[in-house]
Amino acid sequence: MIRLCFADLPSFREAPAFRNGRECPQTTWSSLDKEIHNPSIIHIAMTLDTAYLRGSVAGVFSVLLHATCPENIVFHFVTTHRHGAKLTRAITSTFPYLNFHLYYFNTNLVKGKISSSIRRALDQPLNYARMYLADLLPAGVRRIIYFDSDLIVVDDVINLWSINLRSHVLGAPEYCHANFTNYFTSKFWSNPAFSASFKGRPRNPCYFNTGVMVIDLWKWREGKYTEKLENWMRIQKRYRIYELGSLPPFLLVFAGDVEGMEHRWNQHGLGGDNLEGLCRALHPGPVSLLHWSGKGKPWLRIDSKRPCPLDSLWAPYDLFRHPSLFSNS
Repeated sequence: MIRLCFADLPSFREAPAFRNGRECPQTTWSSLDKEIHNPSIIHIAMTLDTAYLRGSVAGVFSVLLHATCPENIVFHFVTTHRHGAKLTRAITSTFPYLNFHLYYFNTNLVKGKISSSIRRALDQPLNYARMYLADLLPAGVRRIIYFDSDLIVVDDVINLWSINLRSHVLGAPEYCHANFTNYFTSKFWSNPAFSASFKGRPRNPCYFNTGVMVIDLWKWREGKYTEKLENWMRIQKRYRIYELGSLPPFLLVFAGDVEGMEHRWNQHGLGGDNLEGLCRALHPGPVSLLHWSGKGKPWLRIDSKRPCPLDSLWAPYDLFRHPSLFSNS
């Protein structure tokens, strides 16, 4: 019966147990401590689904492998009821020592608000779950790192966690060289009521990628930012002001009011564009995180025997157990 239940999921090798260094504070965190903020615990949120499970597992493995205090990391996985039990067993069997909690996302919250985009994967309800982290997670989680499921971390995540957000709700690497106008349609820019939304921001709005964010959940809740994002989704349904899934609402609400971080924390675009997914090179500069945003995913390109050169950097974190490695016993 279990073999049938896992038939549509990849199988993974068991990861080793990762232990804290001597300098790490001895601490624990429980979801029962709903109102208690523990600054020694690093909280990371990711979504889990069947299509991206292999990427999620590689991402978790990379975080633990490079962390000085891996036992002080708590993962918060968001999924849907459809595959929640199977995904939980997959994570537990792969990471028996992992401190994680699972949350079920009510897809009805966004199904009536999602507009079709240029790539079908961007239209999945779970892609919008990052907007609802403040509602899903316990109140004691003051800060969260959000990671997409197509990235690996090659640095100690404490260096990302420790970034000072100052007065900002959200921190992310910004890319001010990108043509910001391209993220919205002519209907948006020709309507003064829409285009004026960026006026009065602390700085000029710049593009940022929502696959890597550090978020102050307390400030998010106080500012009711989920409602602000939902409002832009409703406007999009009526006026068609953008083409790129869950990204534009974040730009509309936060661009120009983001705590900028070093680009090393999101070397994004390694999956190519959203249409062809062609191979790309790294951006100049140091690297702490590699992100295969775009159409091309490293596990799919590796399996198809057509990997891009940079996919070889993802492969060492792939715990996928290839069918040829199984015995018949």
